[in-house]
Amino acid sequence: MRIQHALLPLAAAMILAGCGKADTSKSVIGQADGAVSNVRDSAQAYAPEELKSVEAKLAQMKQDHEQKNYKAVVAAVPEMNAQIAAINEAVVAKQGAAVAAEREWTTLIEAVPKDVEVIQARVDELAGGAKLPKDVTKETVATAKTELETVKATWAAAEADASAGKLIEATEKGRTVQAKVEELKTQLAVPEAAPALASNAPASITG
Repeated sequence: MRIQHALLPLAAAMILAGCGKADTSKSVIGQADGAVSNVRDSAQAYAPEELKSVEAKLAQMKQDHEQKNYKAVVAAVPEMNAQIAAINEAVVAKQGAAVAAEREWTTLIEAVPKDVEVIQARVDELAGGAKLPKDVTKETVATAKTELETVKATWAAAEADASAGKLIEATEKGRTVQAKVEELKTQLAVPEAAPALASNAPASITG
């Protein structure tokens, strides 16, 4: 997004130059209208509440102009500038957050489904009669089974958010799922995965 810098710069200069009040007010309205138009698209996506405020201020300025309250129009310039600046800041911050969320989601979508499969396999193993590890009880397994269903539902919601383009929300849910999965691994004493090269180790030669 192109950042809008100091807005409505002609207003003060026109007043100092002795321009007519109506002309000054009309110029201010034109500049304000242009400034709002320049940020509208990005603001609708990233700062909708801030956009509502600045559009309300612009509408008030136009109303004041129609009522020939030109002094009020010019007096509104500092607040309009501040509101446009706030929109710029909000858009930049949220765009940055969206980029970071996209990177994090790429990592989550790779890791979380695999971890969920590991937990599911462990629950099935222990619930199916396998010897329980130390400090793991039947109650622990039953609780983990229930919590795993919640994990799956939360992850499905995260994927739905991602599909809808809501990557920040998706990432927040994904983070919650990832933390819960790690907790379940500990509760169920899930063994650490063997090193990837172990299965490819050359057989020893005897004879």
